[in-house]
Formats: sequence, structure tokens, C-alpha cells
Amino acid sequence: MSDVRVTIQRDSEREERVVTTGTTAADLFQGERSVVAARVAGELKDLAYEVADGDAVEPVEITSEDGLNILRHSTAHVMAQAVQELFPEAKLGIGPPIKDGFYYDFDVETPFHPDDLKRIEKKMQEIQKRGQKFARRAVSDDAAREELADEPYKLELIGLKGSAADAAEGASAEVGAGELTIYDNLDAKTGDLCWKDLCRGPHLPSTRAIPAFKLMRSAAAYWRGSEKNKQLQRIYGTAWPTKDELKAHLEFLAEAEKRDHRKLGAELDLFSVPEDIGSGLAVFHPRGGIIRRVMEDYSRRRHEESGYEFVYTPHATKGKLFEKSGHLDWYADGMYPPMQLDEGIDYYLKPMNCPMHNLIFDSRGRSYRELPLRLFEFGTVYRYEKSGVVHGLTRARGFTQDDAHIYCTREQMADELDATLTFVLDLLRDYGLTDFYLELSTKDPEKFVGSDETWEEATEVLRKVAEKQGLPLVPDPGGAAFYGPKISVQTKDAIGRTWQMSTIQLDFNLPERFDLEYTSADGSKQRPVMIHRALFGSIERFFAVLLEHYAGAFPAWLAPVQATGIPIGDAHVPYLQEFAAQAKAKGLRIEVDSSSDRMQKKIRNAQKSKVPFMIIAGDEDVAHGAVSFRYRDGSQKNGIPCDEAIAEILDVVERRLQV
Repeated sequence: MSDVRVTIQRDSEREERVVTTGTTAADLFQGERSVVAARVAGELKDLAYEVADGDAVEPVEITSEDGLNILRHSTAHVMAQAVQELFPEAKLGIGPPIKDGFYYDFDVETPFHPDDLKRIEKKMQEIQKRGQKFARRAVSDDAAREELADEPYKLELIGLKGSAADAAEGASAEVGAGELTIYDNLDAKTGDLCWKDLCRGPHLPSTRAIPAFKLMRSAAAYWRGSEKNKQLQRIYGTAWPTKDELKAHLEFLAEAEKRDHRKLGAELDLFSVPEDIGSGLAVFHPRGGIIRRVMEDYSRRRHEESGYEFVYTPHATKGKLFEKSGHLDWYADGMYPPMQLDEGIDYYLKPMNCPMHNLIFDSRGRSYRELPLRLFEFGTVYRYEKSGVVHGLTRARGFTQDDAHIYCTREQMADELDATLTFVLDLLRDYGLTDFYLELSTKDPEKFVGSDETWEEATEVLRKVAEKQGLPLVPDPGGAAFYGPKISVQTKDAIGRTWQMSTIQLDFNLPERFDLEYTSADGSKQRPVMIHRALFGSIERFFAVLLEHYAGAFPAWLAPVQATGIPIGDAHVPYLQEFAAQAKAKGLRIEVDSSSDRMQKKIRNAQKSKVPFMIIAGDEDVAHGAVSFRYRDGSQKNGIPCDEAIAEILDVVERRLQV
């Protein structure tokens, strides 16, 4: 044995240590049960890795992002083993970790039933208690093909090894550009092989190191995410470092399910996605239409106050417009197929509004005196999302963007971006969202137009503008659109989920492609800078986010019905109808429940509808020209004069308060 010198790195602390040949990462961190892997020279390694002279070794805690991924990937392997023990004919697809959990795809004759998931979870618990060891071994391509001859999907992944594999859905968790490895699950006592899988790793030391997990659901999924491939059965699960964290996550999911905008949309009669129209194409019902109109009206008023001018553009255009903009080169997969009209000319439903706004700018000569020119449109666009990703209003195929394009000089650019970002954040706060961070998306080196110098300038300007807001700024390398970098406003809702809201993109390239010009003060022709800005992203998606944020209990200014009149008896209906007429004359939205239901049921119905105010009237109220207030929390105020009651509702509405 010889000495091996290693450095143990913990954040900013470094510890030099001399160990002997054959020492593993597990030996270095012996007794530290929270350490599940090691990072050596930037690469994740199993704890069984034997350290080499000069290695800098960093412990990976199970609670870290990498540690959670390793935990969940290991749990996915246990699930796959359990499935094949219970369903020996099942063929393995892929099983990567995902946000808050994992999944594994299987080729089975019959889709999994909820009872099957219970059996699989029980079998997983047995495997976990056995304490099987995860053991890594490198294999050649030919050896892997021989060992996995009965696994057709693994054989396909071996053939994809390299860059093509990384592009495939989840495939990079199985194979990469380097050597192939297989992980064996070995019996803790005998060392016998229990199960094996093609995998890059790393994994936990043993199945006993999996603290808490649960299977969630099964669903159909196309192999490698392509509709051209066979449909497999996917099982989703979740795994956490402690049972308490698992319990908290399940409680969070239960709350999120209660807030699901699709569920609330049906319960509150706000919108639907009719089968007869098609997937991802929603219709708004009268009450949902009220909320949407109020959202749009308020936004429109704020835009007018900030110097935006309204434009309107058609839903379809000749394909040549999107050739000119570059969308057909970079975005064709997300567009609906063309319609051939006018003797063979391709027309497309528009996926973006920006090319048409460029045509408005270019419709006549422009002077520097007109800049900045802020064009705004509630423009409906269409994007052909895959059926598997369409999700209610948050991922739709037809939606309306609150889209603005700002044309300005180079000198105006920084101030205009600063004002735009401030405007965006202030308006989001008006709708009740207050917890933000910013994300800076930079150039995708494989998917961009324009020069590197232009991109660097645009990115640096956006960075400085974002930093002025004093909010956290998170990098998103390679996340920009093909024409320019962007700032994305990320917000957290009432239960802590993060949603991407507004985007602001700086673009030097589309003005070039469209040859946009303005006349400067010295009479020369200059190229404007273009700023793309969507505040809501889409009206539909923002509607869904607010619906889930408020759990359907919108603040009074957004609520479709701001107050419901509830008579104690039929004789009090006319009195409340007169009260409602006075309130409506002030612009309030009030209904009177004149049904034959008993008063207590009317109250329950109003509570289910999440109405901000209930206005109750009986004999004493009528005698004194008053009403009684009942609030969402069940509290009540009696004997409020009618004019004071209307004034209180108006005050809450005008100040956009939540009650």
C-alpha cells in the first residue's frame, strides 16, 4: 500500500488528508449518514469510488439538489426491479429523476391499475429492507448488448450513446458520451445478483439508504417522447430524505389538487375545453368571461397611462412572413401545419405577433421623434403543442398574449428596459402577486441569429437592468429565444409554487431582418432596437395562475359576483333586488338568490361560489333600511345602512383588497 493525498472540500473549507491506496469516498465520510455520493473534479461518483492521489473530493448531501436526484434515481431502480419481479414480461424503458420525484417507463401488455401500484410499492418496501447494494461496473458496447439482449429499449439506447442520447427524453440518465456502465443490485449477505440496469449513475450505497418514498400514479407515455414511437406505461413516484418531508410533500400535493384550475374552472362555471372544439382550445363561460374582461380592462387602462398604443393583427398570414422573421427555420415544430390557399400559397395560423407588429412599424417612414414607439395587442396565437403536454389553460394550443413591442433608439434602450420591467412588476403586484425573482436567459450556442458581439451587448444591458430591481437574479444559460436574450419574471403563488410570468426580450436581430429604419435628428437612417414584452404571458395562463393562487376566492375587484343577496324569506326578495339595483348603478356586480332554497342552503351555495360578500336581509333590516354583512370567513355585521354597505363594497373593490 502507498500513501494517497486528497483534499476534502466543504464549501470554502479545505482539509488535506493522507490515506492509503484503496480508500473509498465512503471511508472519507464514514459516519456521515447524510452523505450519499461524492463530487470529484466536477463529476459525481458513488461512495464506492476509490480515491486517487491529488483528488479534490466534495461530499454530496442527500438534501442537496444532486443528492435528491441520486435518491430519486435509486428509488426508480428499486421500482423497476419490483415491477419486473411482479411482471416478469415487462420491458424496461428509462427511469430518470425529475422535479420532486422520478418515473420509469415500461412496455407491458396491460396498463397498470391502481391496485398494481399498491403491490409494486409493497414489493419496493421489501427490496428496500433487504439492503441490496448498488454496484457499478463498466462494460463494452458489445458486452452490454449481450447482457441486455432481452431489453429492446436498452439496446436502442446503447446505439444512441453520445450526443443523440442526450437529446432523447431522459436517455442521458442511462447512457452518455463516455463508457457504458451497468448497475447491479446485489444481495447484502451473499453478494448474489438480484437485478441489473443500464445506467450512468451514481446511486446510493444500498437500497436501505432510501428513507421515504411513495408511488403516485401511472400514465401512458410515448417512448423517448415521440408520438411516432410505441406507447409505454409510465409510473410516477416521489422520494424524500425523511418521512416528515414526504408527508409535507403529500400534503402540499393535496392542497395543490384542491387549487387545480381545471377543477375550480368546472366547479365555479368559469371555463371548459370542449371535446368538440379540440385539445388545448378553451371557451370562457359568462362568469369566467367577467374575470377575464376585468383583467384585460385594468391592464388596458394601465398600458394607456404608460404610453402604449393599441394595434390589432389577423390570426393567419402567408408563410413568407415567418420565413422572413426566422420562425419557420427555428420554430416550425411548434406551429400548426400550413393551409394552402390562393393557388398553392402556404398560410399559417400565427404563433407570434411580433412579425406583424414589425410590418406596422414599417408601414410608413418613422422619425426619431416618434420613439420610443410602444405597440400593444391582445393578440390570439396558435401553437401546436404535443397532446401529452397540453394542460388546461397553462399549456394551451390557442391563447391570447398581452403582447407589446417597443421600438426605441440605442440611447433610449436602457431607460426603456428599466421602465418596462418596473411597469411589469408593479402591474403583477396589482393582481396580488408579490414574491418575485428574475431569470436571465442567455444565448443558445446552437440556436441563434446575429453576431456574438450583439448578443453580448444585449445580455449585459439586460443584466444591469435586472440588477437595479434589487431582486434575486438567476442565470438560465442557453435559454434565450433565437433572436435575443431575455429577462423572465418568476413569481411564487400562495402555496410556494413558482410560475414564469412576464418576459422581456431585447432584440437587435428582427429589426435587421425586416430592414426597419427611422430617420435620426441628423437626417441619417438608423436601425431601431426592438423590445419584446409579454406581461401575463398569455391571458389564459395568467387566469389559471390567479385562479390557483386565490384557490378560486378572487379579491372582490376580480370576482365575477362581488356580492350575493340572501333573503331570510321570500318577502324580502324585492328589498334586496332594490339594493342590488342601487349597487349595480355604482358599477358593482351583485346577484340576488331568489330560489326556493332555505336561507342556510343559499349561504352554503354562496360559500361554494366563493362570493366575497353575502348581503342578508330580514324584517328588521327592511324596517331600518339596512342589511347584514356576512364575510367569507363566516363573520357577520348586522344593521348596516344600505348606502354604507354599498360604500364598503366599493371601497374594497376600488382598493383591490382581499376579504
